[in-house]
Amino acid sequence: MAAEGSEEMSGNGELEESSAMEASEVPASPQTEMAENSEENGSLAVAPEAPVAPDPATYSMPQAAEDEEGELPADFERLWKAAHDNPQDFTSWTDLLQYCEQESHITASRRALEAFLARYPLCYGYWKKFADLERRAGYNNKAEEVCVQGLQVIPLSVDLWIHYINLLLGTLDMNLPESPMRIRSVFEDAVAAAGLDFHSDRLWDLYVEWEKEQGNMKNATAVLDRVLKVPTQLYNTHYDKFKEHLNSHEPKEVLSPEEYEELRALCRQSQKAERAERAQEEEEEERPPGEEEPATPEGTDSEELMQKIREQVLVRRDKVYQDNEGEVRKRWHFEDAIKRPYFHVKPLDRLQLRSWHSYLDWEIAQLNKDTKDPQDPQQDPNQTATEGSEVTAQPQEQSEDAVVAHDDHRVRILYERCLIACALYEEFWTRYTQYLEAQSVDEARAVFKRACEIHLIYKPNIHMQWATFEERHGDLTEARRVLEALEKTLPGLAVVRLRRAALERRAGQLDQSEALLQEAVAESKEKPTLHAFYSIKLARLLLKLGRDPTRARTVLQEALEISPDNDKLHLNLLELEVSGDPWASAEAVQECVTRALAAPLAPHTKILFSQRGLQFAEDYSNSIQSVLSVYEEHQKLLRELGGTKRGAENGDEDPEKLSKSDDGSAVAVSAQVPPTMPHVPITTPPPPVMGADASSQAAYGGYSSWYQQPQYGSYGNYGYQNTWNYSQGYYPPS
Repeated sequence: MAAEGSEEMSGNGELEESSAMEASEVPASPQTEMAENSEENGSLAVAPEAPVAPDPATYSMPQAAEDEEGELPADFERLWKAAHDNPQDFTSWTDLLQYCEQESHITASRRALEAFLARYPLCYGYWKKFADLERRAGYNNKAEEVCVQGLQVIPLSVDLWIHYINLLLGTLDMNLPESPMRIRSVFEDAVAAAGLDFHSDRLWDLYVEWEKEQGNMKNATAVLDRVLKVPTQLYNTHYDKFKEHLNSHEPKEVLSPEEYEELRALCRQSQKAERAERAQEEEEEERPPGEEEPATPEGTDSEELMQKIREQVLVRRDKVYQDNEGEVRKRWHFEDAIKRPYFHVKPLDRLQLRSWHSYLDWEIAQLNKDTKDPQDPQQDPNQTATEGSEVTAQPQEQSEDAVVAHDDHRVRILYERCLIACALYEEFWTRYTQYLEAQSVDEARAVFKRACEIHLIYKPNIHMQWATFEERHGDLTEARRVLEALEKTLPGLAVVRLRRAALERRAGQLDQSEALLQEAVAESKEKPTLHAFYSIKLARLLLKLGRDPTRARTVLQEALEISPDNDKLHLNLLELEVSGDPWASAEAVQECVTRALAAPLAPHTKILFSQRGLQFAEDYSNSIQSVLSVYEEHQKLLRELGGTKRGAENGDEDPEKLSKSDDGSAVAVSAQVPPTMPHVPITTPPPPVMGADASSQAAYGGYSSWYQQPQYGSYGNYGYQNTWNYSQGYYPPS
């Protein structure tokens, strides 16, 4: 039987003893009536189906009993504050727990363990410590409650099941008739919940040995028969123990009555046939007078018959053993590639993550026979994975979506095992929810709840996936609650506020969506960049969906008063004006350009706005004088900013850099020479302009001729999105 007690823990919460690390644990829960049944009949009502996630809201740690200890230890409050100020710092928690253990202060230890296990419930070693704390203090009932509470969270913890059973064996009066029944019931719950774990051998062995101690040899045989069908790490030892058990007792004592009578009749018939054959051979030899064939007493079996029965029993079990060995061989290299099956806050390396993914892919492919098996039966299993090498399998998308859940208990067990070692990785929680969603929305929701409210509280992506899941299934109220809770946990996260606004918009609540963005704008005035971001989002909502350009313009203008140097605000305001009636918005467009040129923007950005103003004038102006006026302002801006127009556009500040012309020749550009219009022959000169001098006409003619040559970069060359999809520049090259 397993030794009782609590092993020493290292600072990261894992057991120092290597054997304790062999048992994988899964953060899932048995049925909710578990605690109630334990009080009534001492059993844990663990359903034989795959573990179901517990509801974190139902977690209730045992109430601390009033004890005689008064004040808390001297450094408790300091360490307690350090842990609560930064709950993600695992070391702060372990420092607190170690201090409480050293002080042997039960109240402080209870308080620290309750808080720690609410935050890190997968650290099964601390559940054991908590139970031992209560037992040493004389509170055996509370020690049982702690174990039950821990097993609700991690029912696949073989170590915790063994600890719980040992606790019962040490506290129950085994002379009472109900005590063995309760122990057996707990054993059944344990193997139903954790018996399929690859490292569950110690639990099965404990069950067998306990039945033998009770003198129930047939029950021990039944347990051995069950474990012979389970692919575990020490599968061969179970078969050896079965042989030893069978040879140490008469078949009638260890076999069920049905199997015994069947095999006995079969062996007797075989014996009769053998005797008849021998009798024919011995006909010629006469037996001496008075000597008869030795008779076997009625109701007893000869040693020969018992040996034949044992042989038949092993023949039947050998087929089961061979089949199980094949299953173990298939899984062995996947299991061997997993180096850390227990929970730890330290990150896993990429190889470990890929190993879990590959194992899941393979197990799902085994379930889904229509999907190509990643490990072909004719393939050498040694090629599937080797120690320290990556395990490969079929892509997840090819298997999970097509799975029909007819017997996926083993798949779910593997998922839950994976979510121990990989509890802090969103990808595995997401994958599990996708697998469950096709079978049960409620089960997928329970996994989301467990991930977001226990293990991944500060990971926004999984929360937003949960909200999307709820919205997709029509539960808008729950989707709102999830996003609101996330925003309270991570205030100021822009993507969450945008998700909330988008949710309301899709729900037809445009006013609520607008109110959320307005609230974000008002709350972010102390952060100019974030304020500008929300202002742009609000303006677009008002313009595109609200059909209210006036309010949208006001939002952007108010934002520019706070962030006049934000080029994105200027660009969005310019986009708003350009998208309106070109005849009515001409003045507003030029006003946007003038505002941008007066703002503290980068030189190349100012050139961009000037270029856009010129482009708008060329496209929509009904007066050539206004076009020429804008053009002259643009040329003046280029001269003021210095350098060449090409250099300004491309961000090239080197005045000596060579600039290539259309014919491929290199021309040296000097910063001292002011930009001039190139000599471009005009095939069809423009008509004379009234009121314009010759130089202006010549300049515009050059501009017009250049306009037909798309040799300059587009709006996108400045690193900005080309909102208007223009592909040509609007000032001549130098």
